[in-house]
Order: sequence, then C-alpha cells, then structure tokens
Amino acid sequence: MIKNDIEKLKRGSKEIIPFDEFQKKLERSEKENKPLVVKAGFDPTAPDIHLGHTVLLRKMKQFQDMGHTVVFLIGDFTGMIGDPSGKSETRKRLTREEVEKNAETYKKQVFKILDPEKTVLEFNSKWCDKMDFADVLTLTAKYNVARMLERDDFSVRYREGKPISILEFMYPLVQAYDSVALKADIELGGTDQKFNLLVGRDIQKEYGLEPQVILTTPLLVGLDGVQKMSKSLKNYIGINEPPREIFGKVMSISDELMFWYYELVTDVPMAEIKSMKEGIKDGSVHPRDVKVKLAREICTQFYNADTADKAEAEFNKMFVKKDLPDEIAGYAVPASEADGGKIWLIRLLVLSGMAKTNGEARRLIQGGGVYIDNERIDNDNYELKLPVECIMKVGKRRFLRIKG
Repeated sequence: MIKNDIEKLKRGSKEIIPFDEFQKKLERSEKENKPLVVKAGFDPTAPDIHLGHTVLLRKMKQFQDMGHTVVFLIGDFTGMIGDPSGKSETRKRLTREEVEKNAETYKKQVFKILDPEKTVLEFNSKWCDKMDFADVLTLTAKYNVARMLERDDFSVRYREGKPISILEFMYPLVQAYDSVALKADIELGGTDQKFNLLVGRDIQKEYGLEPQVILTTPLLVGLDGVQKMSKSLKNYIGINEPPREIFGKVMSISDELMFWYYELVTDVPMAEIKSMKEGIKDGSVHPRDVKVKLAREICTQFYNADTADKAEAEFNKMFVKKDLPDEIAGYAVPASEADGGKIWLIRLLVLSGMAKTNGEARRLIQGGGVYIDNERIDNDNYELKLPVECIMKVGKRRFLRIKG
C-alpha cells in the first residue's frame, strides 16, 4: 500500500524540480496504488560509504517505507568514466577491477540503512555494456555541446583554456540513459549533481518517456566545518568505522554544525531540534548534552543502542575525565537553590567560592575559564540542570565535584 508523506520527503531536501510534477506523481501513485521508481546512483570511486552518502540513502529509505520501488544503482560503468562534477581538471579514470572491488564493499554497507528485501540493486554496466557504437552515437545526438557548456565546471574550464575530454561530456549522458533504462520517476542526488539530473529529464523525453522529477539534497559538511565530507579530505565519518570512532568524530564537530547533522542524518523531530537550539541560546541546555545525543543517534543507526552506550562510556573515560587530579573537593548544591530544577552558573560559582562576586564569575565565563565536564561554557546565562553530578573546572587548576 502506498502512503506518501510530502512533508517528510521535503525535510533535508534542497530542491524538488518541478515541485508540481512531484506532487502529481505522488498523488497518482497513491490513488492507483502503484509504486514510483525512485533511483539514486553511486559511483564506487572509493570503497567506503560515509555519513555524507547517507543523506541520500536515508531519503531513499523514506520512499521505500512509503511503498515505492527504490533502485540503488551502482555506477560500475560510469565509475570508469569519472564524474566531472566540481572538478577543475580531468580526473583519473578507474579500472574495471578497482570499480568492481569498491562496488562489493558498497553492497555490504548500504543495507545498514536500506531494507535488503525491498531494494532493487542494479549495475549500469548491465545496459551500458550492451550498447554498440551506433547506440552511443544515437545518444550523443540527443544533446548539444552548447547545453553542456552551460554547466559551471565545464564553462569555467573552457574559459580558462583547460582541457575537457569528450569522454567527460559522456558522463551526464550515460547517467541520463540510466534513467531511460530504469524508467525512473524520481532521481535523487546531491546539489552537485543538479546538472546531470536535469539532463536525465531531457534525455527521457527524447526517448518518449515521462520525465523524472529530481530531488536534490545538500552536501554534508565534513568534520572540518568547511568542505563537503570526503574521504580524500579526511574529514569524514565512515559508517563502517568502530562505534567509538563514530562517537568521537561526532563529538569533534562544532556546535553550529551539529544541528545540520541533526536535520540531515537523524529522524529527531524538527520541533525537538528547534527546542534544543533555543535551550542552548537561553542557557538552559548544555551544548555537550545535545552533541552526545547526536553521537548516540548516529551510533545507534549503524549499530544499536547498547553499542552506543558503550561508545559513550569509552569516550567519557578517554576524554571527559582525563587530566583530573586524584583528589577533588566536593560541593553540594543547597536544597534551597534547587527550586525550579536548575541553578544559574554564576550563582553556583559564587556559592561554591570559585568566584567572589557575580561580576568576577561573569568575567571568568566570558574569558573562557569555566568548564563543565571538560566542556567550556561561554554563555553567562547558562543554567545547570538539577539533579546533577559533574566536574566543574575554573581556570587551569581549580576543580570541584558538583552534586545536587
């Protein structure tokens, strides 16, 4: 039974082109109880699937759960051409042996997200290997060079006098032909694939098919907080990495970036994400707690909740409690201060004797000298939730074990 949820499909999507056709396709599929063919292609240019890839995979899973036919297309043929998207020069071609080896690894990892019983796994060599020279010429006649040069990376290279091989022009055409062979209704891709996906619409029309709708997703920014997640840039989180590695890498991202991850690679409701943002802004929620929740969510996706528990415990053992003195004085928050279930950090600093006045406490926080469980607090409106048991560090050498 087909049951669509447009709002869910829109979450984490950058563009849906054209949106009115998208709505019509979904309405028709539900009315006729006929699944749409939803395609996403992955060139196995590297052996590991990372968190950036899962933005698309999760979107595929949503379509799958709604009853549609999801095609995970491994571009073993296009992988030997090399996608020119975003490239300032001709990229190195992979051998068939390299592509096939990487493809096997892909197959093992993808079902951590997709349902193996409901996923159609295809290789585009299935139809591309069968094309003779006349078929290729027929395909090339259906598009023109002027349109190709509208593509940003091609136009830049053309203006700069850098070489563009005819082979590179073939990449979007072959990807488009995949949509013809599969009779795709919807094709998914990152924002860097927009040109290729649009070519697919044009080529389908040339072959007498109803054109696919394209849905693009943002490119997940990597751990450096600047460039898209990529294994070559070493700013990635591999979904096959040990849980403790995944947990630790998530904890290393910036507070600003973590909410982008929440939206794109978790199912946490948007209302809850908004509430966490507001809590951090007004000081009622500690950013570290929000990041721990994110790390647990991601670990659980690829393993399970028990493994996420162990990963968190290992992380705390290695990082949160490091460099602590053997003996730490304790401070119990007075019961009279527990009204409302939280205590203002400035008030706590003064009560515990770590600061003489509210002004001194505020200066300590604004100067970056106050830490709760090894997380620096720079918000002087921050309130600590009660009950609590944590280590408060002030400056380089003053520690208190807070209970209350």
